[in-house]
Amino acid sequence: MVMNILFVCTGNTCRSPMAEALLKSKLEEGNVQSAGIFAGKGEPLAKNSELVLREIDLGLNHQTRPIDRDLLEWADLVLTMTDRHKQTLALQYPDHQEKYYTLKEYVLIDENQWKQLKNLYAAFEEKRLSILNEYKDKIGEQELEQKLFDELEDEIKEIDQREKELPDLNIIDPFGGNISIYRNTRDELNHYIERLVEKLRDEE
Repeated sequence: MVMNILFVCTGNTCRSPMAEALLKSKLEEGNVQSAGIFAGKGEPLAKNSELVLREIDLGLNHQTRPIDRDLLEWADLVLTMTDRHKQTLALQYPDHQEKYYTLKEYVLIDENQWKQLKNLYAAFEEKRLSILNEYKDKIGEQELEQKLFDELEDEIKEIDQREKELPDLNIIDPFGGNISIYRNTRDELNHYIERLVEKLRDEE
């Protein structure tokens, strides 16, 4: 299946365009683009991003673009560089939530593990709303906070425990760093994009 894959970072000058260039070099089928949550329009690739890509014989004719609804409609899969990016997209564009993953999350986390965590979040939110509805007009704000904490303590502990089992889901931001920091980010991206290609091939 030919997929449309969108990489998202903050300014679309460092991480997401490097990810775009790397994936384009490894994936014969599929369409790849990148964008930034706070990107300007039409700015070039960061100089150090360009240099570290050139070191491995890659180039990218790139102009920054901000994320928008059309891009999200186009994408089958949206891979962000950090969980913060993913949360921002979920808040600003909730209609496409099923497409959002961090790159590391998509390639590292077992589907069942992720499903379990999502179910825990959903059950927690349902119970929290039920407690709020039951007590909000009956007790004061401070008592209500204590009530929520007491009633949800086990759920909070379980979610916390499950989250601790997850790997760090963020790709280092090299912005403003020297060339070796950009190199580290390129290599980290390259590692996870290799795994992404394997996963996409397995799913064909």
